[in-house]
Amino acid sequence: MIFGSAILTLITKQEWILAIPLIACLLGLFFDFNPVMRFAKLFLRKKPSEYIPEDYDQQKFNSMIAISCLSLGLLSFLLDWTLSAYVFTIMVGIASFVAILGFCVGCFIHYQWKQFTYRRSLK
Repeated sequence: MIFGSAILTLITKQEWILAIPLIACLLGLFFDFNPVMRFAKLFLRKKPSEYIPEDYDQQKFNSMIAISCLSLGLLSFLLDWTLSAYVFTIMVGIASFVAILGFCVGCFIHYQWKQFTYRRSLK
């Protein structure tokens, strides 16, 4: 959804489209209810309990990154900060597309942060 919203925003120049995944992510972060994921459950072939769950903290971290980029992109569009708007929208679009392909940018950042804090604690 984020990838499609980013592409549609860039093609149509309608910045409000970024608000759709932003609202969904905010609902997931604050209320543990993501309407997109709830809808996607309808298309699962197996029962949800049969799938390997992702780490809850990792999901929250990734959600915070998406919320930050979507918010900054939307705010930049509203303030007519064109370069910043495009940078944040393209960043979140690329990150979501790469996630579809199987690489999680947020997971990589989270892992590197954990390694950094661990190495720092050893000193």
